[in-house]
Amino acid sequence: MNLKQQYIASPARYSGGAAFYNRCGRSGVLLPKISLGFWHNFGYDTPYDRQRELAQYAFDNGITHFDLANNYGPPYGTAEENFGKMMREDFLPYRDELFIATKAGYDMWEGPYGNWGSRKYLMASIDQSLRRMSLDYVDLFYSHRYDPETPLEETLQALVDIVRQGKALYVGISRWPLEALKAAREYLASHDVPLLIYQGRLNLIDRQPQKEGILDYCADNGIGFISFSPLAQGLLTDKYLDGIPADSRMTHSAYLKPDALTPELLEQLRKMSEEAKNEGTTLADKALRWVLEQRGITSVLVGVSKTEQMERNIKAVSTL
Repeated sequence: MNLKQQYIASPARYSGGAAFYNRCGRSGVLLPKISLGFWHNFGYDTPYDRQRELAQYAFDNGITHFDLANNYGPPYGTAEENFGKMMREDFLPYRDELFIATKAGYDMWEGPYGNWGSRKYLMASIDQSLRRMSLDYVDLFYSHRYDPETPLEETLQALVDIVRQGKALYVGISRWPLEALKAAREYLASHDVPLLIYQGRLNLIDRQPQKEGILDYCADNGIGFISFSPLAQGLLTDKYLDGIPADSRMTHSAYLKPDALTPELLEQLRKMSEEAKNEGTTLADKALRWVLEQRGITSVLVGVSKTEQMERNIKAVSTL
C-alpha cells in the first residue's frame, strides 16, 4: 500500500533571518517579502500533488503568509478546499507559524446575497471559508472590493464583528478607492479594530495605487500594503518577449487575454528586459525588487506553477 509521506517542515525554514520579513504598517505583524497567492494553480484544474508541493516549498523557505479568497479556484471555493486538505494533512502542527488570509467581495453563489459587501454576504462568506479551510479562524479577512451600493458602515461593521466573534484576527481591504480607504481607516480605528493592510495591484506597468495616493496614505497612517500581480501575471518576465508560448497563462486564463500584449506594451517590455540585462539581472527580478523598494510596501504576492519559479523569486529579494 502506497501511503502518503508525512510532511515535516524544513528545520532551515527561517534561515533567511529577520531580513526576509517586513513589519506590516505599525502593527505587530511581520510578513515575508514574498507571499504565496492561491489565485491561480490551486483549483481543480491543477493536480493536488503539485499544489501541495508548492505550499510545502513555500513554507520550507520561510514563506509564512498564504493568501486566498472564497472564489479562488476554479471552480469557486476549491482553492480553499484544497488548502483545507493541506491544513489537515500537512500544516496543522504549524498553524501558529502561518498567517492565513482570505477574502469576500466577488461573486460566489447565485442570487442577490452572494456578492459585493453586504453584512449578510460577508458573514456567510467567513463561515463558509472557515469550513472549507478546516480552520477555527483566519489571521486576516479582507473586503475583496469596494461596494458602491452598500453603506460603508454596514461593510465595515461586519468586519469589526467578524474580529469580535473570533473568526479573524485582523481585517484588510482590497481595491478600494482612496476616499473609501480613508473612511475605512477612521471607522475601524474608532471601533478598536485597526485596518491592518491594503491589497492592490502594483507593478512596473500598473502604478495606479501610487498615482492615486493610496500607497502614500497607507505609509503615512501605519497601514501595510501588499501587491498582487507584481509580475503582471507573467508579462513582466521574459516569457512573452518573442510571442505567446503555447503553455502560457495567456492561452487559457480568463484574466490575461492575448490582446493585452499590444505592440506598444511589447516594445516597453523588451526595453525593460534589455535594461535589466545591462544591470546584470532579469526582467522578473527587476520587477519584484522594484515593487518592494517602493515606500510603504510590506510584501508581494506571487502566483507560481513550479517550485523553480518560487526559488527564483525568493533569491531575487533576498538581498533587499
